[in-house]
Amino acid sequence: MEFDLDFNDRQVDLLAEGFDLALRIGDLEDSSLIARRLARIRSCVCASPEYLQRAGTPRRPEELAQHACLTYSLVPEPGVWRYRNAAGKAGSVRVPSRLQANNGDFLHRAALAGQGIVLQPLFIVHGFLAEGRLLPLLTEYEWPATSAHALYPHTRHLSHRVRAFIEFLSDWFAESDAKQNGMGF
Repeated sequence: MEFDLDFNDRQVDLLAEGFDLALRIGDLEDSSLIARRLARIRSCVCASPEYLQRAGTPRRPEELAQHACLTYSLVPEPGVWRYRNAAGKAGSVRVPSRLQANNGDFLHRAALAGQGIVLQPLFIVHGFLAEGRLLPLLTEYEWPATSAHALYPHTRHLSHRVRAFIEFLSDWFAESDAKQNGMGF
């Protein structure tokens, strides 16, 4: 099997651009593509110990407004972080964006470098949380969750290689979720 990977966070036109498969995290728009749900993607707010030592640790979501935050630009409102409290009541906080980017890997690297607080999917940061290089914040609040999907064009027969890759991804996400659940997130 050969792979030609495009790690761009933009939405591609699978048919027009010749892709066999796309991974999308987030709400899906109606389309002619077939979507297979791979996993629920949970998020957490975190920062490096160095940043927290320098800037202090927020105790309530509202306090995030006084911190340098690192925001993901490919969501409808990058500077608004939504949450639910322990009673299930929804809330949101407008955060100041010290740095905004369209790539989650870049944002977690900025957080590791002490540049601010980031809201990230757990699959990106769970290893750094386990190592203590990033510390979870405001864990008594539930931060946005979404889903990861494999998308592919509607065809009568899905190729064996695409089907095998989808199965691999499904297993990988399940294993990753099991690791995250073991951390208490």
